[in-house]
Amino acid sequence: MEDDVFCGPSCVFTNVMNPRSHVSRKSEYRRTLVKRGGSIGANATIVCGVSLGEYAFIGAGAVVTSDVPAYGLMVGVPARRVGWMCQCGERLHPTGGHATCARCGASYTETGGVLRQITPSRVGAS
Repeated sequence: MEDDVFCGPSCVFTNVMNPRSHVSRKSEYRRTLVKRGGSIGANATIVCGVSLGEYAFIGAGAVVTSDVPAYGLMVGVPARRVGWMCQCGERLHPTGGHATCARCGASYTETGGVLRQITPSRVGAS
């Protein structure tokens, strides 16, 4: 886990794909990466071997089985991307490939299923 990651109550990280109590699989542990600023909701499960992009937001109870893009809002079983979240934690509503956060003013551009911040958040600025 990188800096500023939030892990809600009872969230779970798995470590092997096919566990059996009588078979040692310690040599099969898979690396899972949660990048800076990610939020994982209560009772969510993160299956081993995936990466959660910067500021990804995983809804409560979701089961993440594949990589999550930066700023992706993921819900469901299995988790699917249903939108985008700002770095400050507000939901974004891109129109025409662009979004501006109503709370902090950060601007984003969306291209090919990837969201990129183009102007920084004013949250925490003096």
